[in-house]
Amino acid sequence: MEIIYFDNNATTKVAEEVLEEMRPLFCDLYGNPSSMHTFGGRIGHRIKKAREQVASLLGCEPSEIVFTSCGTESDNAAIRGALAAVPNKRKVITSRVEHPAVLTVCRDLENAGFTVVEIGVDRQGRLNLDELDAQIDANTALVTIMYANNETGTVFPVERIARMAAERGALFHTDAVQAVGKIPLNLSRSHIDLLSLSGHKLHAPKGVGVLYVRKGTRLAPFMLGGHQEAGRRAGTENVPGIVGLGKACELAARNIKMENTRVKALRDRLEKGILESCPDCRINGDSENRLPNTTNISFEFIEGEAILLMLDKYGICASSGSACTSGSLEPSHVLRAMGVPFTAAHGSIRFSLSRYNTQEEVDFTIEKMPRIVNQLRELSPFVPK
Repeated sequence: MEIIYFDNNATTKVAEEVLEEMRPLFCDLYGNPSSMHTFGGRIGHRIKKAREQVASLLGCEPSEIVFTSCGTESDNAAIRGALAAVPNKRKVITSRVEHPAVLTVCRDLENAGFTVVEIGVDRQGRLNLDELDAQIDANTALVTIMYANNETGTVFPVERIARMAAERGALFHTDAVQAVGKIPLNLSRSHIDLLSLSGHKLHAPKGVGVLYVRKGTRLAPFMLGGHQEAGRRAGTENVPGIVGLGKACELAARNIKMENTRVKALRDRLEKGILESCPDCRINGDSENRLPNTTNISFEFIEGEAILLMLDKYGICASSGSACTSGSLEPSHVLRAMGVPFTAAHGSIRFSLSRYNTQEEVDFTIEKMPRIVNQLRELSPFVPK
Protein backbone atom coordinates (compact mmCIF):
# COMPACT_ATOMS: atom_id res chain seq x y z
CA MET A 1 0.00 0.00 0.00
CA GLU A 2 1.37 3.40 -0.97
CA ILE A 3 1.61 6.03 1.73
CA ILE A 4 -0.14 9.36 1.16
CA TYR A 5 1.54 11.76 3.54
CA PHE A 6 -0.49 14.79 4.61
CA ASP A 7 1.24 15.32 7.98
CA ASN A 8 4.06 17.65 6.96
CA ASN A 9 3.52 20.04 9.88
CA ALA A 10 4.58 17.14 12.13
CA THR A 11 7.66 16.29 10.09
CA THR A 12 8.79 16.13 6.47
CA LYS A 13 10.70 13.65 4.36
CA VAL A 14 14.38 14.44 3.91
CA ALA A 15 14.93 15.73 0.38
CA GLU A 16 17.18 13.54 -1.76
CA GLU A 17 19.44 16.52 -2.46
CA VAL A 18 19.78 17.07 1.29
CA LEU A 19 20.71 13.44 1.91
CA GLU A 20 23.37 13.55 -0.80
CA GLU A 21 24.85 16.70 0.73
CA MET A 22 25.00 15.03 4.15
CA ARG A 23 26.36 11.64 3.06
CA PRO A 24 30.12 12.47 2.98
CA LEU A 25 29.99 13.95 6.50
CA PHE A 26 29.44 10.55 8.14
CA CYS A 27 32.38 8.46 6.93
CA ASP A 28 34.62 10.62 4.73
CA LEU A 29 34.58 14.15 6.15
CA TYR A 30 34.17 13.12 9.79
CA GLY A 31 36.58 15.52 11.50
CA ASN A 32 35.76 17.86 14.36
CA PRO A 33 35.25 21.41 13.02
CA SER A 34 36.96 22.83 16.13
CA SER A 35 40.22 20.98 15.42
CA MET A 36 43.30 22.91 14.34
CA HIS A 37 44.29 20.58 11.50
CA THR A 38 43.38 21.06 7.86
CA PHE A 39 41.00 18.08 7.90
CA GLY A 40 38.93 19.71 10.64
CA GLY A 41 39.06 23.00 8.77
CA ARG A 42 37.39 21.38 5.77
CA ILE A 43 34.47 20.47 8.04
CA GLY A 44 34.35 23.99 9.46
CA HIS A 45 34.06 25.31 5.92
CA ARG A 46 30.94 23.18 5.40
CA ILE A 47 29.34 24.72 8.50
CA LYS A 48 30.21 28.19 7.27
CA LYS A 49 28.49 27.48 3.95
CA ALA A 50 25.39 26.11 5.72
CA ARG A 51 25.22 29.22 7.91
CA GLU A 52 25.24 31.37 4.77
CA GLN A 53 22.47 29.25 3.18
CA VAL A 54 20.23 29.60 6.24
CA ALA A 55 20.90 33.33 6.46
CA SER A 56 20.04 33.76 2.79
CA LEU A 57 16.61 32.15 3.29
CA LEU A 58 15.91 34.30 6.36
CA GLY A 59 17.30 37.53 4.93
CA CYS A 60 19.83 38.11 7.69
CA GLU A 61 23.57 37.99 8.36
CA PRO A 62 25.33 34.62 8.79
CA SER A 63 26.72 35.84 12.12
CA GLU A 64 23.14 36.05 13.43
CA ILE A 65 22.58 32.30 12.99
CA VAL A 66 23.06 29.92 15.94
CA PHE A 67 22.72 26.21 15.24
CA THR A 68 20.81 24.15 17.83
CA SER A 69 19.42 20.63 18.12
CA CYS A 70 15.78 21.47 17.31
CA GLY A 71 13.02 24.07 17.48
CA THR A 72 12.28 23.25 21.11
CA GLU A 73 15.86 24.01 22.13
CA SER A 74 15.75 27.22 20.11
CA ASP A 75 12.55 28.30 21.88
CA ASN A 76 14.00 27.48 25.30
CA ALA A 77 17.28 29.24 24.52
CA ALA A 78 15.48 32.34 23.25
CA ILE A 79 13.05 32.67 26.14
CA ARG A 80 15.35 31.77 29.02
CA GLY A 81 18.36 33.51 27.48
CA ALA A 82 16.44 36.74 26.93
CA LEU A 83 15.12 36.78 30.50
CA ALA A 84 18.54 36.06 31.98
CA ALA A 85 19.94 39.03 30.05
CA VAL A 86 17.43 41.47 31.62
CA PRO A 87 16.96 40.24 35.23
CA ASN A 88 15.29 43.48 36.32
CA LYS A 89 12.18 42.70 34.20
CA ARG A 90 9.83 39.90 35.26
CA LYS A 91 6.99 39.83 32.75
CA VAL A 92 6.52 37.59 29.69
CA ILE A 93 3.69 37.85 27.17
CA THR A 94 2.67 34.97 24.93
CA SER A 95 -0.52 33.60 23.36
CA ARG A 96 -2.92 30.86 24.34
CA VAL A 97 -2.33 29.00 21.08
CA GLU A 98 1.46 28.61 21.19
CA HIS A 99 3.20 25.30 20.59
CA PRO A 100 3.96 23.36 23.81
CA ALA A 101 7.65 24.21 23.31
CA VAL A 102 6.76 27.79 24.23
CA LEU A 103 3.68 27.41 26.46
CA THR A 104 5.31 24.85 28.75
CA VAL A 105 8.37 27.05 29.25
CA CYS A 106 6.24 30.10 30.00
CA ARG A 107 4.11 28.21 32.53
CA ASP A 108 7.27 26.93 34.19
CA LEU A 109 8.48 30.52 34.44
CA GLU A 110 5.18 31.48 36.05
CA ASN A 111 5.80 28.84 38.72
CA ALA A 112 9.21 30.46 39.26
CA GLY A 113 7.63 33.83 40.02
CA PHE A 114 7.47 35.53 36.63
CA THR A 115 4.31 37.27 35.50
CA VAL A 116 3.08 35.46 32.39
CA VAL A 117 0.20 36.79 30.30
CA GLU A 118 -1.43 34.60 27.64
CA ILE A 119 -3.19 36.69 24.98
CA GLY A 120 -6.45 35.32 23.60
CA VAL A 121 -7.59 34.73 20.03
CA ASP A 122 -10.91 35.07 18.23
CA ARG A 123 -12.96 32.34 16.53
CA GLN A 124 -10.69 32.48 13.47
CA GLY A 125 -7.60 32.09 15.66
CA ARG A 126 -6.54 35.72 15.18
CA LEU A 127 -4.64 37.33 18.03
CA ASN A 128 -6.33 40.02 20.14
CA LEU A 129 -3.95 42.89 19.34
CA ASP A 130 -5.77 45.36 21.60
CA GLU A 131 -5.26 43.05 24.58
CA LEU A 132 -1.61 42.62 23.62
CA ASP A 133 -1.09 46.36 23.29
CA ALA A 134 -2.59 46.96 26.73
CA GLN A 135 -0.36 44.33 28.37
CA ILE A 136 3.07 45.46 27.13
CA ASP A 137 4.48 47.67 29.87
CA ALA A 138 7.80 48.78 31.37
CA ASN A 139 8.16 45.47 33.25
CA THR A 140 7.80 43.37 30.09
CA ALA A 141 11.04 41.59 29.27
CA LEU A 142 9.84 39.47 26.36
CA VAL A 143 6.93 39.02 23.99
CA THR A 144 6.93 35.56 22.37
CA ILE A 145 4.28 34.97 19.69
CA MET A 146 4.41 32.26 17.03
CA TYR A 147 4.72 33.25 13.37
CA ALA A 148 2.14 30.72 12.18
CA ASN A 149 0.04 28.25 14.13
CA ASN A 150 1.00 24.62 13.70
CA GLU A 151 -2.57 23.32 13.92
CA THR A 152 -4.65 25.79 11.91
CA GLY A 153 -1.97 27.46 9.80
CA THR A 154 -3.14 30.92 10.90
CA VAL A 155 -0.37 33.48 10.28
CA PHE A 156 0.04 36.18 12.92
CA PRO A 157 1.04 39.81 12.22
CA VAL A 158 4.45 39.32 13.82
CA GLU A 159 6.08 42.35 12.18
CA ARG A 160 3.45 44.61 13.73
CA ILE A 161 3.80 42.84 17.09
CA ALA A 162 7.59 43.12 16.95
CA ARG A 163 7.30 46.89 16.42
CA MET A 164 4.89 47.15 19.35
CA ALA A 165 7.37 45.35 21.59
CA ALA A 166 10.34 47.42 20.38
CA GLU A 167 8.51 50.69 21.03
CA ARG A 168 8.04 49.64 24.69
CA GLY A 169 11.60 48.36 25.17
CA ALA A 170 10.70 44.67 25.20
CA LEU A 171 12.41 41.93 23.22
CA PHE A 172 10.37 39.97 20.68
CA HIS A 173 10.76 36.26 19.90
CA THR A 174 8.79 34.25 17.36
CA ASP A 175 8.54 30.50 16.95
CA ALA A 176 8.67 30.37 13.15
CA VAL A 177 9.02 26.60 12.88
CA GLN A 178 5.97 26.29 10.61
CA ALA A 179 6.53 29.49 8.64
CA VAL A 180 10.13 29.15 7.45
CA GLY A 181 10.27 27.82 3.91
CA LYS A 182 6.54 28.33 3.32
CA ILE A 183 6.23 32.11 3.35
CA PRO A 184 8.94 34.69 2.47
CA LEU A 185 10.92 36.23 5.32
CA ASN A 186 13.34 39.16 5.37
CA LEU A 187 14.72 39.66 8.85
CA SER A 188 17.01 42.48 7.77
CA ARG A 189 13.91 44.69 7.50
CA SER A 190 12.29 43.38 10.66
CA HIS A 191 12.06 44.29 14.35
CA ILE A 192 12.19 40.58 15.28
CA ASP A 193 14.95 40.03 17.85
CA LEU A 194 14.83 36.23 18.10
CA LEU A 195 13.43 33.56 15.79
CA SER A 196 13.31 29.76 16.07
CA LEU A 197 13.20 27.18 13.28
CA SER A 198 13.50 23.42 13.01
CA GLY A 199 15.14 21.47 10.19
CA HIS A 200 12.72 18.58 10.00
CA LYS A 201 9.83 20.88 9.08
CA LEU A 202 11.47 21.86 5.76
CA HIS A 203 12.91 18.60 4.42
CA ALA A 204 16.09 18.54 6.49
CA PRO A 205 16.75 15.80 9.07
CA LYS A 206 15.48 15.71 12.63
CA GLY A 207 17.87 16.84 15.34
CA VAL A 208 18.95 20.20 13.97
CA GLY A 209 17.49 23.68 14.39
CA VAL A 210 18.38 27.36 14.36
CA LEU A 211 18.03 30.32 16.66
CA TYR A 212 18.28 33.65 14.88
CA VAL A 213 19.69 36.33 17.21
CA ARG A 214 19.52 39.84 15.80
CA LYS A 215 22.85 41.64 15.97
CA GLY A 216 23.10 43.59 19.23
CA THR A 217 20.45 41.54 21.05
CA ARG A 218 21.54 40.60 24.56
CA LEU A 219 21.12 36.87 25.14
CA ALA A 220 22.61 34.75 27.92
CA PRO A 221 23.88 31.36 26.62
CA PHE A 222 21.45 28.52 27.26
CA MET A 223 24.17 25.82 27.13
CA LEU A 224 27.63 26.30 28.62
CA GLY A 225 30.84 24.45 27.88
CA GLY A 226 32.89 24.99 24.75
CA HIS A 227 33.30 27.99 22.48
CA GLN A 228 31.10 26.73 19.64
CA GLU A 229 28.65 29.06 17.87
CA ALA A 230 30.67 32.11 18.94
CA GLY A 231 30.11 31.18 22.59
CA ARG A 232 26.32 31.26 22.21
CA ARG A 233 25.67 27.50 22.19
CA ALA A 234 28.26 25.08 23.57
CA GLY A 235 28.62 21.54 22.25
CA THR A 236 30.19 19.83 19.26
CA GLU A 237 28.14 20.66 16.21
CA ASN A 238 25.87 18.14 14.48
CA VAL A 239 27.77 18.65 11.24
CA PRO A 240 25.72 16.35 8.95
CA GLY A 241 22.48 17.86 10.26
CA ILE A 242 23.74 21.42 9.89
CA VAL A 243 24.96 20.80 6.34
CA GLY A 244 21.64 19.13 5.52
CA LEU A 245 19.71 22.06 6.94
CA GLY A 246 21.78 24.47 4.86
CA LYS A 247 20.92 22.57 1.68
CA ALA A 248 17.25 22.34 2.70
CA CYS A 249 17.15 26.13 3.15
CA GLU A 250 18.69 26.60 -0.28
CA LEU A 251 15.97 24.34 -1.76
CA ALA A 252 13.25 26.10 0.24
CA ALA A 253 14.30 29.48 -1.17
CA ARG A 254 14.17 28.01 -4.66
CA ASN A 255 10.73 26.43 -4.11
CA ILE A 256 8.92 29.07 -2.05
CA LYS A 257 6.92 30.22 -5.07
CA MET A 258 5.76 26.64 -5.56
CA GLU A 259 4.61 26.52 -1.93
CA ASN A 260 2.38 29.52 -2.54
CA THR A 261 1.02 28.37 -5.92
CA ARG A 262 1.05 24.63 -6.60
CA VAL A 263 0.99 23.43 -2.96
CA LYS A 264 -1.67 26.01 -2.06
CA ALA A 265 -3.78 24.92 -5.02
CA LEU A 266 -3.59 21.29 -3.89
CA ARG A 267 -4.55 22.32 -0.34
CA ASP A 268 -7.53 24.29 -1.67
CA ARG A 269 -8.62 21.38 -3.89
CA LEU A 270 -8.50 18.98 -0.94
CA GLU A 271 -10.36 21.38 1.32
CA LYS A 272 -13.05 22.19 -1.25
CA GLY A 273 -13.57 18.54 -2.10
CA ILE A 274 -14.04 17.53 1.52
CA LEU A 275 -16.36 20.42 2.37
CA GLU A 276 -18.55 19.69 -0.65
CA SER A 277 -18.81 15.95 -0.05
CA CYS A 278 -19.03 15.82 3.76
CA PRO A 279 -21.89 17.67 5.50
CA ASP A 280 -21.55 19.27 8.93
CA CYS A 281 -17.89 20.14 8.71
CA ARG A 282 -16.06 23.45 9.06
CA ILE A 283 -12.67 25.04 8.50
CA ASN A 284 -10.78 26.14 11.61
CA GLY A 285 -8.54 29.18 11.34
CA ASP A 286 -8.15 32.35 9.33
CA SER A 287 -8.91 31.44 5.72
CA GLU A 288 -7.17 34.59 4.43
CA ASN A 289 -4.01 34.73 6.55
CA ARG A 290 -2.95 31.12 6.52
CA LEU A 291 0.00 28.94 5.58
CA PRO A 292 -0.35 27.71 1.99
CA ASN A 293 -0.06 24.04 2.92
CA THR A 294 -2.38 23.70 5.93
CA THR A 295 -6.07 23.06 6.44
CA ASN A 296 -7.75 22.12 9.71
CA ILE A 297 -11.25 20.68 9.30
CA SER A 298 -13.71 19.78 12.07
CA PHE A 299 -16.23 17.02 11.47
CA GLU A 300 -19.21 17.34 13.79
CA PHE A 301 -20.31 14.47 16.06
CA ILE A 302 -17.37 12.09 15.44
CA GLU A 303 -13.93 11.58 16.99
CA GLY A 304 -10.85 12.78 15.19
CA GLU A 305 -8.89 9.73 16.34
CA ALA A 306 -11.45 7.43 14.68
CA ILE A 307 -11.12 9.38 11.43
CA LEU A 308 -7.34 9.06 11.57
CA LEU A 309 -7.54 5.30 12.12
CA MET A 310 -9.80 4.86 9.10
CA LEU A 311 -7.64 7.14 6.96
CA ASP A 312 -4.66 5.04 8.01
CA LYS A 313 -6.33 1.93 6.56
CA TYR A 314 -6.12 3.63 3.18
CA GLY A 315 -2.50 4.64 3.77
CA ILE A 316 -3.41 8.31 4.35
CA CYS A 317 -1.41 10.07 7.07
CA ALA A 318 -2.92 13.12 8.75
CA SER A 319 -3.10 14.48 12.29
CA SER A 320 -5.55 15.64 14.92
CA GLY A 321 -3.22 18.43 16.08
CA SER A 322 0.35 18.90 17.25
CA ALA A 323 2.55 15.80 17.09
CA CYS A 324 3.92 16.85 20.50
CA THR A 325 0.50 16.29 22.10
CA SER A 326 -0.62 13.23 20.12
CA GLY A 327 -2.10 10.51 22.29
CA SER A 328 -4.04 12.99 24.41
CA LEU A 329 -7.81 12.57 24.44
CA GLU A 330 -8.30 16.21 25.39
CA PRO A 331 -9.48 18.57 22.65
CA SER A 332 -6.75 20.74 21.14
CA HIS A 333 -5.83 23.71 23.34
CA VAL A 334 -5.71 25.77 20.14
CA LEU A 335 -9.28 24.96 19.14
CA ARG A 336 -10.51 25.45 22.70
CA ALA A 337 -8.89 28.89 22.78
CA MET A 338 -10.71 29.68 19.52
CA GLY A 339 -14.05 28.69 21.03
CA VAL A 340 -14.63 25.81 18.63
CA PRO A 341 -17.68 23.85 19.94
CA PHE A 342 -16.85 20.64 21.79
CA THR A 343 -18.64 18.44 19.24
CA ALA A 344 -16.46 19.88 16.47
CA ALA A 345 -13.18 20.24 18.37
CA HIS A 346 -13.09 16.51 19.10
CA GLY A 347 -13.49 15.77 15.40
CA SER A 348 -10.78 18.03 14.01
CA ILE A 349 -8.26 16.80 11.44
CA ARG A 350 -5.19 18.66 10.18
CA PHE A 351 -4.03 18.01 6.64
CA SER A 352 -0.61 19.55 5.92
CA LEU A 353 0.87 19.18 2.45
CA SER A 354 4.31 19.55 0.89
CA ARG A 355 5.80 19.98 -2.56
CA TYR A 356 6.02 16.20 -2.83
CA ASN A 357 2.24 15.71 -2.78
CA THR A 358 0.27 15.14 -5.98
CA GLN A 359 -3.21 15.82 -7.32
CA GLU A 360 -3.82 12.06 -7.51
CA GLU A 361 -3.22 11.79 -3.76
CA VAL A 362 -5.59 14.67 -3.09
CA ASP A 363 -8.33 13.19 -5.27
CA PHE A 364 -7.96 9.75 -3.67
CA THR A 365 -8.42 11.31 -0.23
CA ILE A 366 -11.46 13.32 -1.36
CA GLU A 367 -12.97 10.07 -2.68
CA LYS A 368 -12.51 8.22 0.62
CA MET A 369 -13.53 10.92 3.11
CA PRO A 370 -17.34 10.77 2.64
CA ARG A 371 -17.33 7.00 3.17
CA ILE A 372 -15.27 7.40 6.37
CA VAL A 373 -17.39 10.22 7.76
CA ASN A 374 -20.73 8.55 6.96
CA GLN A 375 -19.64 5.25 8.47
CA LEU A 376 -18.49 6.87 11.69
CA ARG A 377 -21.60 9.01 12.02
CA GLU A 378 -23.78 5.93 11.68
CA LEU A 379 -22.03 4.55 14.76
CA SER A 380 -21.92 7.83 16.70
CA PRO A 381 -24.34 8.36 19.63
CA PHE A 382 -23.86 12.14 19.27
CA VAL A 383 -25.51 12.61 15.88
CA PRO A 384 -28.88 14.37 16.31
CA LYS A 385 -31.78 12.04 15.51
